[in-house]
Amino acid sequence: MKILFLGDVMGRAGRAAVVEHLPRLRAEWKLDFVVVNGENASNGMGLSGEHAKVLLDAGADCLTLGDHAFDQKDMLQYIEGESRIVRPINFAKGAPGRGHRLFNAPGGRKVLVAQVLGQVFMKRPYDDPFSAIEPVLKTHPRGRLANAVIVDMHCEATSEKMAMGHFCDGRASLVVGTHTHVPTADAMVMPGGTGYLSDAGMCGDYHSVIGMDKAEPMRRFITGMARTRFTPALGAATVSGVYIETDDRTGAATRIAMVRVGGRLEQAGP
Repeated sequence: MKILFLGDVMGRAGRAAVVEHLPRLRAEWKLDFVVVNGENASNGMGLSGEHAKVLLDAGADCLTLGDHAFDQKDMLQYIEGESRIVRPINFAKGAPGRGHRLFNAPGGRKVLVAQVLGQVFMKRPYDDPFSAIEPVLKTHPRGRLANAVIVDMHCEATSEKMAMGHFCDGRASLVVGTHTHVPTADAMVMPGGTGYLSDAGMCGDYHSVIGMDKAEPMRRFITGMARTRFTPALGAATVSGVYIETDDRTGAATRIAMVRVGGRLEQAGP
């Protein structure tokens, strides 16, 4: 199976880049399944129902969220009626929606998508992500119930993301980090056949401070004082993420490649 995962969509520029590039990439790369992290797609803070529809209509098969999952209040209701959106398993026990889902892919194949929030340096004390993902991996064995298993590890610390990669090796097809908005250069297939990348980066304007217009973040760093709210940068955006190919029989990743299309970053793809 050919699978594309795109990192955090950041504001209007990120949405526009996904709408511009994803339909073409689906066709050119003959993609079977696409996951997009949409957690910053609405003004950099959460995802609205309207903007979720934009990303799904552009070609995403599944949208994942993150710690800003319900910053846009309409998502509290929207997620209950839209099965293609996955929020973190360990967000909160009473949160609407689900933290993992089994999706249909072409040819009768199945793809499991799950998301967990890390604990290190995060603002809220989320439940342990390792014990949260364990029962999902046990009940959805790779290559049996699911032809491919994708885990979105949404957290700050690269060490925690790497630990999750090792924890899932041999059981997931892909473990990919999101949240920090900067793509890492450690794409690899681990010994157990799990594709891994510490952070997929963002779909947004990189002439910014992690997707925000640089003026206000720089003011706060330099002076220690805030003047206005952060606002997403609106320049040309790069679509960033990771591409994997998997063995339908075993669910193991057979190939992995970083993806950077459009905008300012050096271009990359399979």
